[in-house]
Amino acid sequence: MCQAGALLAARHLPRWEVLDYASADKPDVPSGTAREMAERLGEVRAPPFGYPIKDLHGPQEARGATIAGAQVHSIRLPSFVVSTEVIFGLPDERLTIRHDAGGTPEPYVAGTLIAARRAPELIGLTRGLDRLLIDGE
Repeated sequence: MCQAGALLAARHLPRWEVLDYASADKPDVPSGTAREMAERLGEVRAPPFGYPIKDLHGPQEARGATIAGAQVHSIRLPSFVVSTEVIFGLPDERLTIRHDAGGTPEPYVAGTLIAARRAPELIGLTRGLDRLLIDGE
């Protein structure tokens, strides 16, 4: 749902960044969910940069990684399972879309069940739960 909402917002709001939250011991950065979000948002459009990253004063890594034209920031702390947030910004306003899994990965079970139920009717590779939800789940 977070991705579907973000894709809709990206059609109207030209600038965004993605934040990826996970547990302190998760080794991959960004998570596959956040990477997928950035790539899918990049299919809508590449957000324009503000100040060019190559011209920053200080560690350029502080601005995150550029994926599909968007800046993606990974935060790894205890108490997170997996959370993904997209912040859209315009002058004098922001829209934040965020999904928090809470204390366990249990919220992902419902999506896995939807995918399992739909699998027999799918041909080829389908990425993203939102693509299954669009068709009626």
